[in-house]
Amino acid sequence: MKQLVKTLFTAFANGLVAFSRACGHQAWLMFLFMLGLCLALWLPTLAYAQTRLSDIQGNWAQSCIEQLAQQQIIRGYPDGHFQPNAPVTRAEFAAMLGKAFPDAPEIRTGGKFADVPTRHWASQAIRQAYQTGFLAGYPGGLFQPNQPIPRVQALVSLASGLKYVPQQPAAETLTSAFEDASTIPNYSQGAIAAAVENQLVVNYPSVQTFNPNQNASRAEIAAFLCQATQTAELIPSQYIAKVETQVPNSAQAELRGVWLTNIDSQVLFSTQGITNAIQRLDQLNFNTVYPTVWNWGYTLYPSQVAKREIGRAVRLVTPLDESLDPNQGTQGRDMLKEIIEQAHQKDMRVIPWFEFGFMAPADSELAQRHPDWLTQNRQGGKIKQEGSHDRVWLNPFNPEVQQFIQDLVVELVNNYDIDGIQFDDHFGLPFEFGYDPLTVKLYQQEHQGQSPPSDPKNSEWVRWRANKITDYLTQLFRAIKAQKSDVIISLSPNPQDFSYEFYLADWYTWERRGLVEELIVQIYRNDFDRFIAELEQPEVQAARRHIPVGIGILAGLKNKPISLSQIQKQVEAVRQRGFAGVSFFFYETLWDNAPESSPQRQAAFQALFPLPARSPEISADWDVSD
Repeated sequence: MKQLVKTLFTAFANGLVAFSRACGHQAWLMFLFMLGLCLALWLPTLAYAQTRLSDIQGNWAQSCIEQLAQQQIIRGYPDGHFQPNAPVTRAEFAAMLGKAFPDAPEIRTGGKFADVPTRHWASQAIRQAYQTGFLAGYPGGLFQPNQPIPRVQALVSLASGLKYVPQQPAAETLTSAFEDASTIPNYSQGAIAAAVENQLVVNYPSVQTFNPNQNASRAEIAAFLCQATQTAELIPSQYIAKVETQVPNSAQAELRGVWLTNIDSQVLFSTQGITNAIQRLDQLNFNTVYPTVWNWGYTLYPSQVAKREIGRAVRLVTPLDESLDPNQGTQGRDMLKEIIEQAHQKDMRVIPWFEFGFMAPADSELAQRHPDWLTQNRQGGKIKQEGSHDRVWLNPFNPEVQQFIQDLVVELVNNYDIDGIQFDDHFGLPFEFGYDPLTVKLYQQEHQGQSPPSDPKNSEWVRWRANKITDYLTQLFRAIKAQKSDVIISLSPNPQDFSYEFYLADWYTWERRGLVEELIVQIYRNDFDRFIAELEQPEVQAARRHIPVGIGILAGLKNKPISLSQIQKQVEAVRQRGFAGVSFFFYETLWDNAPESSPQRQAAFQALFPLPARSPEISADWDVSD
């Protein structure tokens, strides 16, 4: 094609010179105009002709090849053929990668090879493919540009360049996908498993035969690139290797939960709002709700304990909603009772979320009534900002604080038919706090008069405070179980390292001691590799052997919409690893404040949970009393 255009332009140039000498300036200008018009009409026709390849009619990859040719990611030959069964050299593949992924970021420097001279037709494409992580060379500084690329190398290249990582054990994926899995080279197994999970692998004519060391044909390379770059389904699905994720049926257990909150949400403010929410969640086969019952220094249910210590029995509207009546939604109704009655009619669990734990707003009635309950940092400050709001922390080592929290929780357990109670890492203490007189005195009593270290991150000082919080949770656990032994103690913390380092919430120890009967780790990560890394942390894996462990997934925030594709991908990863299920934060962002329409979002969740599933139960062989 390039040679044809060059020849034609050379002929035109020679003709132009002769024409201008013979006809003069005005005729010359007229000719230039006509030439431009002809080229404008003629060149797109040549480009289109490249997509009309004479030897791909009826080929299994025809639609894919035509689409990539139209996008100029691949090209045919000057004679109008594509040669779909011909091999692809490493140099040709590098050129295709450059066309397919022109904006791929560079992750390394270099890319000069001894056998690729600067004037080689693909030298720039080879360097780009190397620098963006798609291709590498061979020992001795060689690239071997004319060597046909095997199927396995082409797919490893794509998986590497696209930063795909396997979501489940590679050996299991490959064995379930391919009859010839044993022939796949060891070095490539992780990348090929990731390629399968992302549906890059196309095997024609037998989808279960991978043929890793067979040279990739031009049609196969086109198919791989289509799977990596195109949203339309251009390859027949029967040739795409897949690992099916099993969706639990009604006889199986899977946690499908959602948090109901009063922040950036009004679902709790009316009986009709609760009715609509429970009906919608039931239709979409959710089985657990976690309504917040303690935040912003108030209980969201009528509490005599709160009235005694705070002066107000219930408040649903947060102080953030200044335009709303502070008493909205509380007159003549009990939000929690409504949720329990309606959810239980739908066989859904209700596990109230004790959201703020020991935390309270600095200007709350609770903080103003009980300034002696507050802890402080080494400089004497009592305020810690969380977001843009000033917070204070009740001292978890103060016996009066401990009794207040225990009275609230036991009241909740006694007065309502709840299935459990949930805490998170606000049931801890920011690492910089604990220098109040009461805590310092307690530390001195146990350390021969020595004061706490001045460094709030001192490992012994961190451990001492964390152990005290563990001791209090043990006390609270026993108090709850003494009232109702079947109430589940649920926990929804951040990953362990963060919880312990920043909030002294050592949930790994809590779980080891049997103080946690359901664990939902909040993994609110946009980066999929980081999301996967958190799933694979040893403390998470250890907990799974004892109790149901679910994963908290962010469905969106007021100013942070989350795409359906991210949610779906994370749910798939959780399922593939055999976790107990998922819970979403929070209700409204399941359908609203999202990149997609509300009907699209609801349809997607219907597809994620097409059948009912019972909620998971505590394993019969796990003795939480140990």
